[in-house]
Amino acid sequence: MAQWFQLQQLDSKYLEQVDQLYDDTFPMEIRQYLSTWIESHDWDMVAISDSLAAVRFHDLLAQLDVQYSRFALENNFLLQHNIRKIKRNLQDHFQEDPLQMAMIICNCLKEEKKILASIIKKEDNVGSTPNNMVLEKQKELDNNVKDLRNRVQVSEHEIKSLEDLQDEHDFKKKTLQSRGTVGAVWKEIREEEIVIRKMFIKLNITRQVVVNQISDILCLAEQIQFNLVTVEVPEWKHRQQIACIGGPPNACLDQLQIWFTAVAEGLQQVRQQLKMLQELEQKYTYENDPVTQGKSALEERALALFKYLIVNSIVVERQPCMPTHPQRPMVLKTGVQFTVKIRLLVKLQEFNYQLKVKAVFDKVRKFNILGTNTKVMNMEESNGSLAAEFRHLQLKEQKVTGNRSNEGPLIVTEELHSISFETQLCQPGLQVELETMSLPIVVISNISQLPSAWASVMWYNMLTCESKNLSFFLSPPQATWSQLSNVLSWQFSSITKRGLNDEQLSMLGDKLLGGEAAGNPNGLIPWTKFCKKSFPFWLWIEGILDLIKRHLLCLWNDGCIMGFVSKEREKALLKDKEPGTFLLRFSESSREGAITFTWVEGYNNGVYVHFHAVEPYTKKELAAVSFPDILRNYKVMAAENIPENPLLYLYPNIPKESAFTRYYSRPTEAAEPMELESASEAGYIKTEIISVSEV
Repeated sequence: MAQWFQLQQLDSKYLEQVDQLYDDTFPMEIRQYLSTWIESHDWDMVAISDSLAAVRFHDLLAQLDVQYSRFALENNFLLQHNIRKIKRNLQDHFQEDPLQMAMIICNCLKEEKKILASIIKKEDNVGSTPNNMVLEKQKELDNNVKDLRNRVQVSEHEIKSLEDLQDEHDFKKKTLQSRGTVGAVWKEIREEEIVIRKMFIKLNITRQVVVNQISDILCLAEQIQFNLVTVEVPEWKHRQQIACIGGPPNACLDQLQIWFTAVAEGLQQVRQQLKMLQELEQKYTYENDPVTQGKSALEERALALFKYLIVNSIVVERQPCMPTHPQRPMVLKTGVQFTVKIRLLVKLQEFNYQLKVKAVFDKVRKFNILGTNTKVMNMEESNGSLAAEFRHLQLKEQKVTGNRSNEGPLIVTEELHSISFETQLCQPGLQVELETMSLPIVVISNISQLPSAWASVMWYNMLTCESKNLSFFLSPPQATWSQLSNVLSWQFSSITKRGLNDEQLSMLGDKLLGGEAAGNPNGLIPWTKFCKKSFPFWLWIEGILDLIKRHLLCLWNDGCIMGFVSKEREKALLKDKEPGTFLLRFSESSREGAITFTWVEGYNNGVYVHFHAVEPYTKKELAAVSFPDILRNYKVMAAENIPENPLLYLYPNIPKESAFTRYYSRPTEAAEPMELESASEAGYIKTEIISVSEV
């Protein structure tokens, strides 16, 4: 696998090491733009040869010119500017000493390899890890693709040798035929006939070799593309499903595109080589000619493989999503714009602007797609991929007169639909129909349906890899707690900086499974329990997520909110703490999401301990006063009717002011003198909203 691609898949701590290898003298942009070209040369050799270093230096400048021209075609002024600046800096630093540049590149590549080697060694120490297995699998694919390229080049060279041999054979044969038969030259004629006969034998062997080589190339191409189509693409699609519901970001498609394109280029070269063989055959053939016997079958096989590769290379790079709700893809509201992006993994220049993609909605419920539902695929500015992005689509439900034909056994938020994308590739001797489908989507007519619709999207993508099972919710499968707990945590990490820890998940598992979750990750949760009861579990979680996003984001990100803890567990945590110790948790009874706090009153040495919990605060209260200010100003009326703040330490023992001072509202700026006089004349005194309880 390409070294630069491997590095881009690493964790951020390793990427920081890579970043330190590059500076303004030799910037990382060169490594990015020219990664394939850089890795195609032996820089150990270049770094010890002045003449070779000079050649490679000018080659590199030429490569930058190519990039500049590409960005000019794309009207990308910023990237043009960057390329021009990089080229100027390289000339300033290395024009007189290109060997220095070669040494820098050589050193950078070696250091990159060390970083990768250290990771593999670390993984070997802990046994075979999934990441290591993935790297090995990708390395094998890389080697196969490299082998395919090499074999195609060898075959190309062999065909040229065959052409030269055939031309020589033809020339000698015609020369012999044109000579006279005078007795004095019979011996020479006989010798030339023997030479021609030997050339014919070599010619026949070479033709057989070429036919065998092409057959072997097609076998290897078939093996690679079978792996790509049946393993790599499905795995990518599954990762995309997980990423769509908040999971780890999906690995980019660029590496898949490199592999698909390499196979496509190889097949195209083979098809061209077969045309060259046909031309040679037309010039000269004979009985049992290997080309005549094998060419037609090879042509059919090469064309079939190419068609199969193209048909399976179209994917939905970015699933349908409303820009107003980027964390909720696959839920579309009628009348609201959504975007979707299609990509062809085979990037061939001859396909640019040749494919017109049309978006078509399914036939289950009657919707019209408004906006430009046909786009032409063209080369992207950023990575040169062949893509079509639909940015301004809308759905509008058709009005049905008489009996509604679209009524079914499912509620709206459980009805699944899909958008298909159709195109046709037409070239001389080649016509291919291409189609791909979005993941199932849910269409809503009111934004209040969004939480339930998102629950359906999560449940589907958590439990199945099928993309066409639109009747999924007629009999939805159950989820295990281990599956659901991951997805729940992702809902928090996708909109905040923190997912859920084991303690928080344990409380949620107990709530769903009645205590089974802690010891049984395979405990089953039915769909009805998750989303369809009178007080659905998911809508409770959704209310808390909305509360965090609107009013508690900083507190949640910084770990101030324990959040999910049962009343029994909070008493166990607080019973041995100092009086005034408190913790923050979410209400279990508020459907719209609410937060409360519980504190310890009395002694903690066993003489007297009591717990108090305040009535939960909802979005309504927090819209008027920030929660940190509530904690700062909260008072209870003591027996002497003297208000005092009982909140002293955030659990486990953090002084309240240390934990929350940075979140308190800043005092308003002093009013101008004229304004003070006006307020005084009006008889007003400044007020502040304070939460007060009687205990």
